[in-house]
Amino acid sequence: MPLEIQVLQNMSSQKTGAIIVKLIGSLDTATAPQLERELEPVMSRCGKDLMFDLAGLKFISSAGLRVFSVVRKQLKERGGQASFINMQPQITEVFEIIKALPGVGVFANEAEFDAYLAARQKMIQENL
Repeated sequence: MPLEIQVLQNMSSQKTGAIIVKLIGSLDTATAPQLERELEPVMSRCGKDLMFDLAGLKFISSAGLRVFSVVRKQLKERGGQASFINMQPQITEVFEIIKALPGVGVFANEAEFDAYLAARQKMIQENL
């Protein structure tokens, strides 16, 4: 199954610079390199946070989890975070079974993610 990748600016979080990456299809050994290539320019222009919308992701393999792990590490070095929303039950199960990405934010939807970002920014501003 192919992988469709859509990169969108999170309109409700323009101040944060968060970018949404929608994945549709299968993220596996055959498609993970495609995602890596398409994420290179995204990572260079995104701020600290990147949100993956997985509503259309039907399958993920360890190769896909590795891509997420690399992105997570790069964002963590910037003081940011990779987050995931709209995960299908089978994808949630993979994350739960292997605990592949400890400390990663998983959100029910974009609104919940935006609320998290707002609270995080407020906390940072209060500590300045």
